[in-house]
Amino acid sequence: MFDVITIGAATRDVFLVSKEFQIINSPRFAGGQGECVALGSKIDVDELVFSTGGGATNAATTFARLGFSSAVVARIGNDDPGAAIVTELKQYHVNTELLRVLPKENTAYSTLLTAKNGERSVLVHRGASSSFSASDIPWKNLKSQWLYITSLAGNIELLQKIVTQAKKQGTKVAVNPGRGELKRAVEMRELLSSLSVLIVNLEEAQMLAESDEKDGAKLTKLLAYPGLTVIVTNGARGAHAHADGKTWFARTSGAKSVSRTGAGDAFGSGTVAAIAKGWSLDDALRVGTLNAESVIQKFGAKAGILSKWPNKKQLSIISVKQVR
Repeated sequence: MFDVITIGAATRDVFLVSKEFQIINSPRFAGGQGECVALGSKIDVDELVFSTGGGATNAATTFARLGFSSAVVARIGNDDPGAAIVTELKQYHVNTELLRVLPKENTAYSTLLTAKNGERSVLVHRGASSSFSASDIPWKNLKSQWLYITSLAGNIELLQKIVTQAKKQGTKVAVNPGRGELKRAVEMRELLSSLSVLIVNLEEAQMLAESDEKDGAKLTKLLAYPGLTVIVTNGARGAHAHADGKTWFARTSGAKSVSRTGAGDAFGSGTVAAIAKGWSLDDALRVGTLNAESVIQKFGAKAGILSKWPNKKQLSIISVKQVR
């Protein structure tokens, strides 16, 4: 039996970093900004970094580096990108026996066009990670103290089945759902009473609660259930968490970012790792924040993941206060 099994996406990532990637303000782009280059030109790439990503592999790496036995359930192709994922996971001591290798599909691949300020646009080929079915889950071997579930490509029925089995086995479940699951908000909310931890960002929390509320603290309460820890993140602005009738707010330290890729996975898995370790929620939020801040200071979603538990001095850098 493993300490933690993670389930979700696995990708091959390549970071292209260039000072020629320009950020343009324009209402023509979603969010009001676009990342642009001159059409027809040759663009010099200042840095080229190959790595691996995907929520399931990133989270599994956090757990493994912090001393848990971890395994990952994900879909990859029988190709070079898939082999790179397996190789890197083994380097981080993550068990790869539960990966499903699909000879007729390509491993998911992302190209991250990264500007010098750390902002980036991502070109994604979802490949083998674009779908998930019951046949992809090694049900007989799905035995662990915790399950950490990320995107299942919108297959809410599969998520329901996994959570039901986990509940029967006494396995604790943390879920960091993808947008596909969140679009089915009613079914997703029906699962909350069976979860131990829910991690969503502010926009995702609004989707799940079907609310325009912009206060992270209030959103955590809208999604609260007895026995459930609800965490709502808001990037560099920090995160709110609610459990046992108490709401906490964790600030970031303002660490400089070279790339925000993997920050959400690092925060979520770091926080859950500390909860699984038996740490208090406020210290768990500190661990998650430190893990995320370490990740954003390097290219690649795994390069900056903490390799040991933070000490008291390091934890004190992150301000966490009870707000309600």
